[in-house]
Amino acid sequence: MSFDLMLRDTDGNLFALDEPETWCGTQPVGGYTESELNITYNYSWYYRRFLDEELGIRWLYGRTAKDCVARLEKAVEPFKDMRRYERDYWADTPGNCVAPLIVLLGWCRKFPDGVFSGD
Repeated sequence: MSFDLMLRDTDGNLFALDEPETWCGTQPVGGYTESELNITYNYSWYYRRFLDEELGIRWLYGRTAKDCVARLEKAVEPFKDMRRYERDYWADTPGNCVAPLIVLLGWCRKFPDGVFSGD
């Protein structure tokens, strides 16, 4: 089980990324070239603790990127310097859990008027 997150413009299109995103869970060959990301459900405990107790990562859905920056920054702060894949991608370590949030935070800053959707 996993979460599929997308950041879309006002016309419903995904944003083009400068570099393909290749670290996440399920992905196309060569990585994602647009603002969509697959995140394992294994990390959901972190998102419930640091984003929203009830909704977890789904708290982002329907919100504009600029409205998510402060909460993402706060969720990233405690573990921002930890390495990704401390053991493997599937391990629910804080470093692994924060890694997708860092990507999403970058998108929020680059595409502030985008709106998140998912699943």
